[in-house]
Amino acid sequence: MARKGMRSLFFNRKSSSSSSSYSPSPSPSRTGLSTPKRSISDDVTTGRILEAAEAMIMKWNPDTSTFSKVTSLFYESHREARDFIKCVNELQKFMHLIVAEDSNSEKLVLAQNLMEIAMKRLQKEFYQILSMNRAHLDPESVSARSSRASTRSSTSDYEDDDGPEDEIRIAEDSISEVERESSIAMADLRSIAECMISSGYGKECVKIYKIIRKSIIDEGIYRLGVERMSSSKIHKMDWDLLEFKITNWLHALKIAMKTLFNGERILCDHVFAASESIRETCFTDITKEGAHILFGFPELVAKSGKKTPEKVFRMLDMYTAISENWQEIESIFSLKSTTPVQSQAIASLIKLGEAVRAMLADFESTIQKDASKSIVDGGGIHPLTVRVMDYLSLLADYSNVLVYILADYPAPAKSSLPESYFDTSESDESQAPPISLHFAWLILVLLCKLDGKAKQYKDPSLAYLFLANNLHHVITKVRTSNLQYLLGDDWASKHDTKVKQFAANYERLAWDHVIKSLPLNPTAVSPDEAKESFKKFNTAFDQAVRKESVCIVPDNKLRDEIKVSIAKKLVPAYRKLYNRHEVALREKGDFAPVVRFAPEDVGNCLSDLFFGEAASGSFVSSYSRSSDTRTSRSR
Repeated sequence: MARKGMRSLFFNRKSSSSSSSYSPSPSPSRTGLSTPKRSISDDVTTGRILEAAEAMIMKWNPDTSTFSKVTSLFYESHREARDFIKCVNELQKFMHLIVAEDSNSEKLVLAQNLMEIAMKRLQKEFYQILSMNRAHLDPESVSARSSRASTRSSTSDYEDDDGPEDEIRIAEDSISEVERESSIAMADLRSIAECMISSGYGKECVKIYKIIRKSIIDEGIYRLGVERMSSSKIHKMDWDLLEFKITNWLHALKIAMKTLFNGERILCDHVFAASESIRETCFTDITKEGAHILFGFPELVAKSGKKTPEKVFRMLDMYTAISENWQEIESIFSLKSTTPVQSQAIASLIKLGEAVRAMLADFESTIQKDASKSIVDGGGIHPLTVRVMDYLSLLADYSNVLVYILADYPAPAKSSLPESYFDTSESDESQAPPISLHFAWLILVLLCKLDGKAKQYKDPSLAYLFLANNLHHVITKVRTSNLQYLLGDDWASKHDTKVKQFAANYERLAWDHVIKSLPLNPTAVSPDEAKESFKKFNTAFDQAVRKESVCIVPDNKLRDEIKVSIAKKLVPAYRKLYNRHEVALREKGDFAPVVRFAPEDVGNCLSDLFFGEAASGSFVSSYSRSSDTRTSRSR
C-alpha cells in the first residue's frame, strides 16, 4: 500500500453523514479524543502502547509473515480479531494525543507505519470475508434476517464484551446454519468497516465492497433472465419470444424485490451503519444499473408498438406487478440518490397505462368495424358476442389496476351511437366511476353492433330471438365474472328486462297466429265450429313447429322460460277445446280426421323445441300419431 502520510490524524472529522469519516458516540474509552490534554511524554507509557500495537499488528503483517499471508485473522480466531480491532482503535487514539504535543515525533511516524500495515491487513480481511462468504451473504440469506431497522440498531462493536460468536450462540437454536454464518460475516464486515472509516481508510473499504457486491447483484439479475435490451430489439422481437420474456420478468421482479435488492439494502445498511452517506452511496452504485434494467423493461415493451388488443393482458400483468411491489420499491429505494430508480418504475407505469388505454381504444374500434355478414343459424349466439365478453370478463380481473389507468380517461362520446341506446339518466352516470362507465360503454358498443346484425335476418321473430340469446349471454358473463362488481345489480336487472322484451317479441311474432287459431271461449263454440278450429290449429301449429324447430336457445334457463311462456298461452286453451268436443266428435266419427294432437302432444312437441334440430315431416307427425294411437285404443 502506498504511504498516505498522516491522513489518519489530519483528516477532517465531520458528522456521520460524511462519506469518509465516522464520529462514534462518546464513551469512557474515547473521551480523550475530544480533550487531548493528558500528557503522554512518559517514555514508559508510550513505549508500552507502541510495543503492544507493534506486536499485534506485525504478527498479522502479510508482507513479513508467511503465516499471516495464508491465514485469515477472522477465521483463525474471532477473539484475536476483536483484540486486533481494539488495538487499532487504541493506536488511533494514541496518535491523536501525541500529535497534539509533538507532530514531528518519531513515535508518530512509527505509529503511522503500523496504522498503514493494520489497514492493509483489514483490507485483506474485508475482501476475504466478502469473497469467501458469497453463499452466506447472498441476498436470500441476508434478507432472511430481521428488518433493516433492527440490523442497524444491533451492535457488533468489537469493543463490547460479547463478540459475534457470543451473540449468535444465544440465538443458535432459532436460526439455521446459513443464517448463523451470514450473521457472523455481517458482524465481521461491520467491525472492519467501522474501524477503517474511523481511521480515514473508508475509501479503500468502500471500493472493495462495491466491486464485490455489484458483481453479485449483476449476476443475480442475469440469472433471473433479465438483460439489457434496446427498444429496436424488442420492436423486432417475435411476440411469442417477447411474451416469454415478460413472463420471466414477472417472476424476476418478485425475486429481485424480496431477496436481491432487499437483501443488499439490509447488508449495506448493516455494514456501513457508521456513515449514512457511505451506505447510501454504496447501495446506489451497487444496485442502480440492475434496477434500471429491471424497471426499464416494461417501458420498452409498452413503447414497442405491439399494441393489439389481445396483448393488453401482458401489459396489465406488468403494471400489476409494479403496483403490488410499489411499497417495497419505495422502501428499498427510499434514498435520495436512488430516486431515479423510483422514477424509472413510475415511467414504466405511465407508459404501460398509455399502452393499455390505446389497446382498449383499438378493441372498441375492432367491435365497431366488425363487418362479418354471416348469419348465426337459429338465432344463436354470435361469435363476436363470445369474443367480446370473454375479453371483457378477463379484463375485469384487472379492475384493481384499471381503476387507476382509466381514472383520467375521457368519457366515451355518446354521439357515436344512436340516442335510443341510452336509457340511464345523467345523474346515474355521474355517480359511476370511470372504470364502470368504460366497461358499460364497451358492452353498449357490442349491443349496438348486434342490433345491426339482427337486421340481417329476414324473419323478424328470429331477429328478436337472436337479440334475446346474445343479450342473455352478455348478462350471464357479467354475473359470473368481476364485471358484476363494476356494473352492479341495477345494470343487470335493466338488461334482464330487455331480454324478456326480446323474448316476448319473438313469441308474439312466431306463435301468435297459433294461439289465435283457437277460439277465445272454446266451450261456447259448436261442434262444426270446433272442427274448423282444430283444422286451423293443426295447420298453424304444424307450420310453427316446423319453422321454429331450427331455432336455438343455448341457455337452459332462457330456453325453459320461453317454452313455458308459450305453453301457458297455448296448452290450456287447446285442452279446453279438446275436452269440450272430444266426445261429440268421436260420436260423429270426425275425431280422427280432425284432431291430430292431444293436449299432451302439444306440450311434448313444445318441450323438444329450441335445440336447433330442424323438424322433418316425421317430427310433427310422431306426436300426432300418439293421438291416433289413443283413439284406436279407445275404440
